[in-house]
Amino acid sequence: MNSKSPGESYFHLHLVSDATGETLINVGRAACAQYANVLPIEHVYPLIRSMKQLERVLSEVENNPGIVLYTLVDKEIRERLKERCRELGVPYMSVLAPVVQLFQSYLGGSPTPRVGGQHSLDANYFKRIDALNYTVMHDDGHMTDDLESADVVLLGVSRTSKTPTSIYLANRGIKTANIPLVPSVPLPPGVEKLKKPLVVGLVASPERIVEIRQNRLLGLNASDLGASYVDREAVNEEIILSRRLCARNGWPLIDVTRRSVEETAATIYALYSERRRRAIAET
Repeated sequence: MNSKSPGESYFHLHLVSDATGETLINVGRAACAQYANVLPIEHVYPLIRSMKQLERVLSEVENNPGIVLYTLVDKEIRERLKERCRELGVPYMSVLAPVVQLFQSYLGGSPTPRVGGQHSLDANYFKRIDALNYTVMHDDGHMTDDLESADVVLLGVSRTSKTPTSIYLANRGIKTANIPLVPSVPLPPGVEKLKKPLVVGLVASPERIVEIRQNRLLGLNASDLGASYVDREAVNEEIILSRRLCARNGWPLIDVTRRSVEETAATIYALYSERRRRAIAET
């Protein structure tokens, strides 16, 4: 069990949902991230669709008072939760209600509540599944003969977060291929002539790449990848070559040294969206 750092405190966070609870988890964690020295003890209650299930939740809230966030469509269950929270003196909030109210004030009319509506098997769902399948099959330079069917192609030297960034983009429905840039290994044929996909280069500082590669070698107990793999000057030369490649082709380049995968993916998604908007405007 991790020891508590000086100045840290804990609080109970109850997440009550009639669906999977993913929305609540993401919102709760995003809010908690704003408090560096306060850590949540998460209590997640998915698929709460009956009073009997709710009473078990309320018992947990009573035993461990804290913040209650919920997404509940059933009015009777929702009102019972709110009533009991008021009796216990714990703060509570529907994370979707303010957003739905804003939509209603702008769009007019009344929404049609649907339990787990955000997880329905619509076209976007199948688009994400298709993107994930494509991305997994085109990871790390595999199946490069049909890259023109990708939405995004990522290029970068080893340990620039190409794979996790690709998976993150795929979860947003972006078919993403990634290709490693390896010294003395030519690019797959046709990469520099791609028209449809957005091609993006990923780089990082030599120090950061060397650090990650050294940790990888230790984790794999592998010392046979060659001294140049973790040599700073050799790594720096790899990065220079990748920068030149992107500059020659006019491909955007993102330095991931101080970026999380989420931040890198968000930047790529913005570039991709802008590219699509321009293409639509030109038609």
